[in-house]
Amino acid sequence: MGDIKDFIKRNFRHFNAATVLDAAQGWVGYLKKGNKMFLAMAGALSTGEIGISLSEMIRRDKVHGISCTAANLEEDIFNLVAHTHYKRVADYRDLSPQDELELKDRHLNRVTDTCIPEEEAIRRVAHRLYPLWEEADRAGKRFFPHEYFYQLIRRGALKEFYEIDPRDSWVIAACEKDIPIFTPGWEDSTLANGVVAEYKSGRFTGLDFIKSGLEQMSFLIDWYLENTRDKTMGFFQIGGGIAGDFPICVVPLIRQDLGEDCKLWGYFCQISDCTTSYGSYSGAVPNEKITWEKLSIDTPRFMIESDASIVAPLIFQYVLESD
Repeated sequence: MGDIKDFIKRNFRHFNAATVLDAAQGWVGYLKKGNKMFLAMAGALSTGEIGISLSEMIRRDKVHGISCTAANLEEDIFNLVAHTHYKRVADYRDLSPQDELELKDRHLNRVTDTCIPEEEAIRRVAHRLYPLWEEADRAGKRFFPHEYFYQLIRRGALKEFYEIDPRDSWVIAACEKDIPIFTPGWEDSTLANGVVAEYKSGRFTGLDFIKSGLEQMSFLIDWYLENTRDKTMGFFQIGGGIAGDFPICVVPLIRQDLGEDCKLWGYFCQISDCTTSYGSYSGAVPNEKITWEKLSIDTPRFMIESDASIVAPLIFQYVLESD
């Protein structure tokens, strides 16, 4: 339809708005040259239903690899199977400690204005993952965290519980395209906490059936070199933290630690609500990455200081409407 694209081009002319337009147009032009795009996604945007816009980006080959918090990986699937059981708390800023305790007693885990139902979401998914983990543990097989989610999807183990259109699940879209999802720090997640608890109680013989973050980096090296053999890879970052810092470091790792040549990231954009202070990576301006040999002085660089839950879907839609 072109509605969002036309609206942005007409109205987003200055300040952060202009950067949104510049970044979106830069993304479109970058892909038209045959390059690829990597997405880094911090926070808990899956609970904010980013899958509605991101899934189509993946299906239309606008995103070719993803790094995200473990929360984003699991919470996309939580929403898939328990959407009608979620509770939105519109006045969350006014909640008292007693209000929070009452939500806890109802087994509703709050993420800003949205509560994830423990039984219908977390436990439901965990109960389907445990057999996969046990199977791998007994067989001595090992997989990355996202590969277990792909196994769930491909086996149809959760299909009976789908409560949204599966086309709005970005993890399903990524599974269908078989693109890698890197989850650095996966142990910092609800389901990973459950794995450790089950191991401590004797359910698993060890924890090696889930590949480590170091192994994810090793795989990322090979994947990056393969996917930048002829063209370059762009980097679109939502938020900061480990979801972004982990994958972007693959370039200086290859060039400085391995001593091998590789292309620098060919495009960079970050949506950030973090100020540049106290040595924060999340708020670091893109130019700083030149000193770390992540970007070149010629890399198109954009920093959008705004709310990613608003800005990211707009940029995604602009890119989609530019085909």
